[in-house]
Amino acid sequence: MTSSDTARQHEPAIEQHSIDYVPAVERHGRVWHQGPFWFTGNFVLPTMVTGFVGPSMGLNVWYSVLAIVLGVAAGTFFMAFHANQGPRMGLPQMIQSRAQFGSRGSAVPFAATVFVYVGFLVFDTVLAAQGLGLWLPDSKPFWYPVLIALSIVIAVVGHDLLHFVQRWLTYLLVLVFAVLTVVAIVHFGSHPTPANVPAATAGWGLTAFLVQFSLAAGYNISYAVYVSDYTRYLPAKVPARGLIGAVYSGAAFSAIWLMSLGAILAGHLPDPDPILALRSVGDLVFPGFGLIAVMASVLALISIMGVNAYGAMLTGASALDGFRNVRPTVRLRVIGLVVVGLVSLVVALLIPDDYIGSFNNFVLMMLYFLVPWTAVNLVDFYLVRRGRYAIAEILKPDGLYGRWAWRGVTAYLIGFAAMIPFFSTSFYAGPAANALGGADFSFVVGLVVSGGLYLLFSRSLDHEAEAGAQVVSEAELEGSAR
Repeated sequence: MTSSDTARQHEPAIEQHSIDYVPAVERHGRVWHQGPFWFTGNFVLPTMVTGFVGPSMGLNVWYSVLAIVLGVAAGTFFMAFHANQGPRMGLPQMIQSRAQFGSRGSAVPFAATVFVYVGFLVFDTVLAAQGLGLWLPDSKPFWYPVLIALSIVIAVVGHDLLHFVQRWLTYLLVLVFAVLTVVAIVHFGSHPTPANVPAATAGWGLTAFLVQFSLAAGYNISYAVYVSDYTRYLPAKVPARGLIGAVYSGAAFSAIWLMSLGAILAGHLPDPDPILALRSVGDLVFPGFGLIAVMASVLALISIMGVNAYGAMLTGASALDGFRNVRPTVRLRVIGLVVVGLVSLVVALLIPDDYIGSFNNFVLMMLYFLVPWTAVNLVDFYLVRRGRYAIAEILKPDGLYGRWAWRGVTAYLIGFAAMIPFFSTSFYAGPAANALGGADFSFVVGLVVSGGLYLLFSRSLDHEAEAGAQVVSEAELEGSAR
């Protein structure tokens, strides 16, 4: 038995860490666990809704699937490479941003990230309540608080419970949706398509293809903001290639599968609703199987709601700590989670019934705000500092990395500004997007401009001073942990 195993036997059931460093003696877990964790994390109904877009814009189902495959492959690439930061740094994902933006300069990406978490919590709550409404009395004022409270309880227990639930849900989801997907493909492939659904007249359209591609890429890029939250407990020496591969395969496979199923349903059903579509197709297996599929989806939604609440709490605490020093206690975690839950409940109760249109705009907004951040963060970790940081200094609001790090802030803002002409949403389309027929290339622009500028600005960094601080930092963090 290793020393870490011995230490874990005496750990309390509720996770003790939040935005602080996880010392080596407390590291645990297996790399392969990341695969099912991210598979289930992505195997939720909002993922399927993303696949509705191509057919709704007149794109053939199989062209939609191609756009989904290419978009997910591109977006997951950036998301998965963040996984390697967790075990190397022992920190949650967003607090690492202080090294690029400063303890206060990181407030902009922090705010965007909390927006992402709350947004997903809201959409997940709405969908889960609709699913329960097929079986139990349909009451938003009752189910919304209950569902959010369940997710918060899971998040309070923390990291290990979230991993456990996600891992075991994978088996249920694969079993149920393998049957449902085969039935959908066979049924829609052997029956004529009614004239009142998109597949009857759909074909090729460059704009629709690019919109579906961008949404698929942006959806998986949005997970970049909390990848390290769930890899930071792994031992520091785990192989990078295996870890990145496990995260990539889990997140990409589930996204491609469920988005493609969404494209099939949207291409053959009039005005598809994710809950009712699942039920109707599932009942083709046998009456009642549709309800089983919906209930399995509700369980996955509750689990990912816990993941989103947990991440929102970590990011919110990181932002607060930049302006007012806070102690990373269990009490802080609980208070943060309650605040996140209350905000999500209010938004969920106010959201319009046409949430699918709102969801598409939400995914695009995530893409706009997070792309410059992920570019700066990854360039810094892999090309500038090459994974070498003074972790103790990151945790100090007035530490080596400062309150405002001009390189990251400037690269982020210029990159975001460069994306604006390429924005294409239902409420705004930039001149470049209009010239391209509504196609949205903004994420490519943001990645290149923000990442390139940060690499250029970082040529003047004093790496020698930081190297000395790294030695002191390691002794400060690990010396007290032994």
